[in-house]
Amino acid sequence: MRVLVTGASGFLGRATAAAVRDAGHDVRTFQRRPSGVDGVEDSLGTMTDAAAVERAVAGVDAVVHLAAKVSLAGDPADFARVNVDGTRTLLAAARTARVGRFVFVSSPSVAHTGSSLSGAGADPAEPTAARGHYARTKAAAELLALAADEPGFAVVAVRPHLVWGPGDTQLVGRIVARARAGRLPLLDSGAALIDTLFVDNAASAMVAALEHAADDAVHGNAYVVTNGEPRPVAELLAGICTASGVPAPRLHVPAGLARVAGSVVEAVWRVRPGADEPPMTRFLAEQLSTAHWFDQRRTRRDLHWSPAVSVDEGLARLAAATC
Repeated sequence: MRVLVTGASGFLGRATAAAVRDAGHDVRTFQRRPSGVDGVEDSLGTMTDAAAVERAVAGVDAVVHLAAKVSLAGDPADFARVNVDGTRTLLAAARTARVGRFVFVSSPSVAHTGSSLSGAGADPAEPTAARGHYARTKAAAELLALAADEPGFAVVAVRPHLVWGPGDTQLVGRIVARARAGRLPLLDSGAALIDTLFVDNAASAMVAALEHAADDAVHGNAYVVTNGEPRPVAELLAGICTASGVPAPRLHVPAGLARVAGSVVEAVWRVRPGADEPPMTRFLAEQLSTAHWFDQRRTRRDLHWSPAVSVDEGLARLAAATC
């Protein structure tokens, strides 16, 4: 297939574009700057530029849509313009161009309302109840995408959970920076079980979703994708810190206190935003103190996919890349 991958200058986007290319498909990418992926055609532009979106989608058979505004804070209107309106624009362009398959890359946060998720499936997206501007707008965009599913235009939503690996400047990068500065606390005992997803597994799952999107059991549905190895958050943070050569967190903070502090920080950030991500938000406190791991049986059965890299192997690769 001729496949358009949006957001290919990001960590997961680059890995996905390379995996789609390696699976034998022709790849065009669409983002604000060159993707840096060998053997693909870059088309530059933004999700808010309808003409650029139309040019990018012209002549392709399928779309994998990763481009999004991802942040713990910011102007709600910016999230809506990129994540919701941008997805609407891309869907319209894809249907006009007679694209046959559309993989919408979402997030489990679209269905996380603050309580623990233990062995959960891909529950319906909740635009009003999801936590934070990113999660709410991604939930609205996912509903838009799945509603567009119809004969000849197969749509599937994939929700990769906490993607990490060598070269990750977001999850791994922030964990390492905060640990090095002594600002990475464990909430309560750090015992909450959390699923994650190594980047190579995430990219292969995108290829599986692309290639099986038109299957009767798949199109019109959402799938959470993880390594299927839930571990205590303290163990995961310690593993990433050790692999990256920084001290593991030792400070314990009550989760309730962190949630209150996160709400206060969010209020201050709305008035006087900092240069970087806020040190704590209510959403982040909830993510670090509640269980969120997922039943992977349906995902693996329908997408004919399973992870090839274990968490331990991923940590070994992270350590090797750090040396």
